[in-house]
Amino acid sequence: MEDHAALGDGRTVALVDRHGTIDWLPLPGLDDAPLFARLLDEQNGGCVELAPVAEHRMTRRYVPDTNVLETRYETEHGVVRVRDALVTGVAGRLPWAELVRRVEGVEGRVVMQWRVAPGIAFGTRSPWIDDRDAERGIIRAGDLSVGIVTGNVGAPDPVDHSPTDAIGARFRTSPGSVHVLGLSATDDEPLHQPDPLRAGDAIDRTIAAWRAWSTEFAYEGPWRDAVQRSALALKLLIHSPSGAIAAAATTSLPERDAGEKNWDYRLAWVRDLAYTVGALVQFGLREETHAALSWLLRSIKASAPDLHIFYRLDGRVDGEVTEHEDTAGWNGIGPVVTGNPAGAQLQLGVYGDLFGIVRSYIAEAEGNSLDIATGELLADIADRVCDRWRSRDSGMWELPETRHYTSSKMGCWQALDAAIDLAARGQIVDRRDRWEPERERIRCWIDEHGWDERRGAYTMWPGSSELDASVLLHAPSGFDRGERMSRTIDAIDAELGAGGGRLWRYTGMREEEHPFVACGFWATAALACVGRVPEARGRMDSLVGDANDVGLLAEMVTVDGAFRGNFPQALSHLALIDAAIKIRDLG
Repeated sequence: MEDHAALGDGRTVALVDRHGTIDWLPLPGLDDAPLFARLLDEQNGGCVELAPVAEHRMTRRYVPDTNVLETRYETEHGVVRVRDALVTGVAGRLPWAELVRRVEGVEGRVVMQWRVAPGIAFGTRSPWIDDRDAERGIIRAGDLSVGIVTGNVGAPDPVDHSPTDAIGARFRTSPGSVHVLGLSATDDEPLHQPDPLRAGDAIDRTIAAWRAWSTEFAYEGPWRDAVQRSALALKLLIHSPSGAIAAAATTSLPERDAGEKNWDYRLAWVRDLAYTVGALVQFGLREETHAALSWLLRSIKASAPDLHIFYRLDGRVDGEVTEHEDTAGWNGIGPVVTGNPAGAQLQLGVYGDLFGIVRSYIAEAEGNSLDIATGELLADIADRVCDRWRSRDSGMWELPETRHYTSSKMGCWQALDAAIDLAARGQIVDRRDRWEPERERIRCWIDEHGWDERRGAYTMWPGSSELDASVLLHAPSGFDRGERMSRTIDAIDAELGAGGGRLWRYTGMREEEHPFVACGFWATAALACVGRVPEARGRMDSLVGDANDVGLLAEMVTVDGAFRGNFPQALSHLALIDAAIKIRDLG
């Protein structure tokens, strides 16, 4: 997994491995069934290959300040440079998805080979190649159309257009030569296939667009390169048609080597969106924060009165989970699923996430205010928190056992604390006479039932000696930045620490899965919040090294540095950003 780099256009995400193979690309949208999914189905998943035929050495990077990937291949006979991007148009995001791979001859002559092999989209499609146009092949897969264009390819080898085979060719580069491989995709609508030479120009246009976006990025402080790459990774996961933010670009990449914990993360969690808004608003990125909050509020209103923990990227409530039994999974580790079964759970912490988003939107940026209907809606939701905080829930980790999880109660405290602040600012209907006493009841409950003096820590639930790294989120939330939180950090490090600043999620996970990337950064931010900034800096220096060679993070990392879980993972990059900001601001 760590061998991959990510491309994106605000609509979908492609993953490219070190061999130049795109083995994950849902088309035309991120949550569509992936026509290219060799990542999860070695035999029938499909891929887009582009690499030298001869043995070669490879180095790669992102073009600075962009999500355009640049790979340099050196062979015995020459050198080529490949630039890959999901491209933008003249006026911004294209109405179709368009992948462009531009090959530039640098030195000598290199024989390159490309191949486009469509997959069966988890068994939901039977693709065929429409060869009515000999110059431009078209793959048909149900209502999906994928056009293939090439340009300046010299004298390619014969191409096989049989209905079930791949389409591909070879070409030879020379110094200064430019060759283009492009794919465009639409679903249930006409297909536009760009001119290959103009498609090549789209790479330059996309670089310029990413660099223009990066100039709006306002972060100056330690670990700037890691923070900026994390912001660019998050931008890949923002679904620009709606404003939603996907939790990750993939589904079913396993959290544990034995399988079972394979989930679809191409959905928008309120939690992840809250942290994203909190980060991006501090960078001065107004459009993304406004779009994300507006999307969330529309989604909540459409499914009121319940507040769900996640929504589909189009704002609908996700209720279907499909297991694709004939798809093997990554390295044969199944199951492969679409949809996520946690949607029906009660997670009280989501209330704190929601109000955290709104408070960030109002308090940390000038010129923002809520509309009247939203102010009334949020006041009603705050009343709901007053009634529901005493309930058992599934906790942040979406556990099957419902309990009085300490971090969930802290989330309810955070929700009411933010609601009180918003009411004081005149942004929501003022019912502080109810919210303030209830906020204090929650704090008293946590002080009495969530703290274990013998353990010297906030425990996972009352009467338990188990520890939960998610309580560390409530140093930044403001619930506790004192001695108890400081002691909790030490207890969590002692029991859940995996070396190098990494942490397992909660007690017992050491035997089941791998350290959870975000948790290490949460502990880092918590250290800064409780005044232990030098320790936070040392931990941060270690953790940023867990990113792969192009700066991306997965959900989990093994003790020897391999990635596990869905990728790239928004929560991991968000936690890195938050930790860097806390150290900068509190140091």
